[in-house]
Amino acid sequence: MPVNTRSWLTTLGLALSLSLGAWAPASHALTPQDAHALAAGDNDARIDTLKKLAATNDPALTPFLKAMLDDAVKVTADRAYIIQDDGQAVDAVTGQAATLPDDAEDVVNNNRMSSEIEAVLAAANLASPDRDLRAEAIEALANAADESRLPLIDQALAAETDKALRKQLQMARTRALLTASTPARRMEAAEALAADASPESRGLLMERINSGEEADPQVQAALQAALSQVTSKLEWGEHAGVVFTGISLGSILLLAALGLAITYGLMGVINMAHGELMMIGAYATFVVQNLFRQYLPELFDWYLLLAVPASFLAAALMGAILERSVFRFLYGRPLETLLASWGISLVLMQLVRTVFGAQNVQVENPNWMSGGFDVLSNLTLPYNRLAIIVFAALVLVGMTLLIAKTRMGLFVRSVTQNRPMASCMGVNTARVDTLAFSLGAGIAGLAGCALSQIGNVGPDLGQSYIVDSFMVVVLGGVGQIAGTVYAALGLGMVNKFLEGWTGAVLAKILVLVIVVIFIQKRPQGLFAIKGREA
Repeated sequence: MPVNTRSWLTTLGLALSLSLGAWAPASHALTPQDAHALAAGDNDARIDTLKKLAATNDPALTPFLKAMLDDAVKVTADRAYIIQDDGQAVDAVTGQAATLPDDAEDVVNNNRMSSEIEAVLAAANLASPDRDLRAEAIEALANAADESRLPLIDQALAAETDKALRKQLQMARTRALLTASTPARRMEAAEALAADASPESRGLLMERINSGEEADPQVQAALQAALSQVTSKLEWGEHAGVVFTGISLGSILLLAALGLAITYGLMGVINMAHGELMMIGAYATFVVQNLFRQYLPELFDWYLLLAVPASFLAAALMGAILERSVFRFLYGRPLETLLASWGISLVLMQLVRTVFGAQNVQVENPNWMSGGFDVLSNLTLPYNRLAIIVFAALVLVGMTLLIAKTRMGLFVRSVTQNRPMASCMGVNTARVDTLAFSLGAGIAGLAGCALSQIGNVGPDLGQSYIVDSFMVVVLGGVGQIAGTVYAALGLGMVNKFLEGWTGAVLAKILVLVIVVIFIQKRPQGLFAIKGREA
């Protein structure tokens, strides 16, 4: 036979085979009996039928399951019907229009049945290129995870590349193993939960132990051992979290108190408007943010590079105005200074309410400050808090170098230690007072810029920190920058540890009592000013 003839016959045979295959009925097509078994009867029997049909990958099953989830299925003694949006009934299998019998009843799906249906529908999306669809599919699969779905989960795990989704799939696999029929698989689940050591793992272990469904003694012992191991690891994470939040609070208190360490610690001015200077820095950050959003949206993630100097300059300018117009005439008169600065704080708050409104405004974090660094399963270090800790350290170093190593710092120290002698040596004390007060106010503005990254900005922003700032300065030692650092971090740590035992309100009261008792015993604070006796 010629080669061309043989090739033609082969092609014809293949075409006939495909044609016959297309007309042949599917071996696992959804039958009226299957549809009725899915819609009516005992839930356990319905779920068993659903699992068997899901393994056939019958395309006719999907629309029927969606209709069941939408409560659009009615059932009689022997058939199931789908009710369309227009109220017309169609046969659940053929899709042809049908007359709905009078005895048709609604199909009722409890939570378990709904979860099983959602898991079957989600299986088709496990291989979707859309991450959101895969995430939804994994969540639905995890809610109905059992031993029968292990092959599907393993297949998805082998193909999944996203780290977060792989972790969710692994947890779904562990859920399925935890209720497996063989003790060896349940032991495997206990080992996986012990290695994961997350709050979710602890919840699954406690649920399995307290349910009383585990009859194997070895598996029971493994579950108890895993629970003890997970609880121990989580406790370490909780302790580390308290330490971090204490350091974070301490860095905020440090920023708030550094400016006060100059105006009160070095200059002796009881400035009750210090919190409002922080507020001005926060609102300056808000203004810069809005300018970037409106005119430079493509550079929005870098608006803090301009907001930091803007907040410093805005608060420093306000500080210079206050020093020149009010505080210059009140040096050496602490009571009058206190009353005047309290009145100034009220004026500044009302000014902000008039310009920006009484409602809080939101300052958005740049993208690089959003999210956090996962250290443990129950310990995440937010990027904005880490940035504030680093920022506080940089401000501290800059302020220390400015006071200790620069000509301006020398003038400030000379004026605060011996004003008459500094004046005799040719130092312009009035100018130094203005520069020093402006520096303290500018650092308060930097504190406000930092605070805007962890909460909303409002007219009352500074009121939450003014008392804590004075406590830090007094506890650390008036005029002592090193004491301010130790006091800020110490108060932050103590406050957070006490909050875990007593609550936030009582913790603040206890901290205040501790500071008062300490000052009674050591009035000079942690670090006393060094001097010489004649």
